[in-house]
Amino acid sequence: MRHRALFTILLAAFVPRASAQNAAAQEPSLDVMLPAAAARAAEPPAVASGRMLDDRTTRELLHSGFPARLHFRLELWEARSLFDKLEAQVEWDVIVRYDPLARHFTVTRIAERVTPLGTFAELKDAAEIVARPFVPDLKPPADPKRRYYYFASLEVEMLSVKDIDEVKEWLRGEGTPMVEGKRDPGTALGHGIQTLFTRMLGGQVRTYHGKSGVFRP
Repeated sequence: MRHRALFTILLAAFVPRASAQNAAAQEPSLDVMLPAAAARAAEPPAVASGRMLDDRTTRELLHSGFPARLHFRLELWEARSLFDKLEAQVEWDVIVRYDPLARHFTVTRIAERVTPLGTFAELKDAAEIVARPFVPDLKPPADPKRRYYYFASLEVEMLSVKDIDEVKEWLRGEGTPMVEGKRDPGTALGHGIQTLFTRMLGGQVRTYHGKSGVFRP
C-alpha cells in the first residue's frame, strides 16, 4: 500500500513536467546557429525556424488558397559595454502557397534572387522545407578584439485574397528576370516585395525572435 502511494506521488510529479516539456517542444521556434569557432570570421550563421505552419488557422487559410509569407531579418550586432551597435543586416522571405486545382503546395524563397524550393502534395512536407536552416550572406569583420552576436526576427502573415494574383504576377514578372540575372535584385526587392505584402488578412502578424551567443571572430 505504501509503495502504491509513493508511485502515485511520483507519477503526479512527473506528468505535469513531461506535459510542459512536450508543449514547449511543439511551440514555434526561431534559432540562430553559429558556425564552428574557427570559422566564425569566414562563415555566416544558419537560421532555422520550426513549426511555423502548425497552427490551425494558418493551415485552414493555406488550404483555402491564402498564401503565407514568412519574412526573416538577421542583424549583426557588436556587443559593447554600454550600447550595442548594429553593424549590418539582411532580409529574406519564404512564400508558401496552395493550388486547390493542382492540389499541391509550393515553397519559394526570395533573397538575393528567387529560389523555388519545391512542390509538395502534403503541407507537412512543405513545412519541413520551410523549417530547414538557411545560411544568409552576413558575417562579421575579422577582428578578434571585438565581440558580436546575431539577432533574428521572423514575421508570419497571411496574404489577403486580392494579393494572390499579385504574388503570381510578381513571381513571374519580377522573379524570372531576377533568376536569370537580367534585373537588379535590389530594385526588385525594394519596389516589389516591400509594397506587395502590405495588405494582410485581418492585419494579424505573428512575430518571433532568436539570438545567438556572443562570440569573437
